[in-house]
Amino acid sequence: MASREGDRALIPIRDVADGFAIPISTLHYWERRGLLTPDRRGGQRRYDAGQMRRIALIQLWRETGTLSIADIAAILTGREAGGWRDTVGGRIDAIGEQIERLDAARAYLSHLLTCTHEPLEECPTFRGTADARARSFPASRRP
Repeated sequence: MASREGDRALIPIRDVADGFAIPISTLHYWERRGLLTPDRRGGQRRYDAGQMRRIALIQLWRETGTLSIADIAAILTGREAGGWRDTVGGRIDAIGEQIERLDAARAYLSHLLTCTHEPLEECPTFRGTADARARSFPASRRP
């Protein structure tokens, strides 16, 4: 149940955790990392609208931006002027690389489904890919 501090509604940690479907321990961790600063009343953490928005942002960035807690801390704390842009730019680059790997995986698996060679090891596409990879094995480590 929310209490009121002045004109601000303060929501207890249990209600916040339940409402966002996250463990209380996650809120504690985010606080230790400097991402949250809840009010404390009677030894209990309580969250105002600004902290609730911050929790929603953290969840959103974790889910959609696949940002780490360290990345989110860099963005939210803004320790370096504009440094958060480097963090976001780096994440965009990493997502682009992941998309390329996933596109390659999709193409590879799609070919696998349509390949008529039996056994599949006889497929020229797969053989060519495997041979190229085998050739890249360091000569110093070859038997």
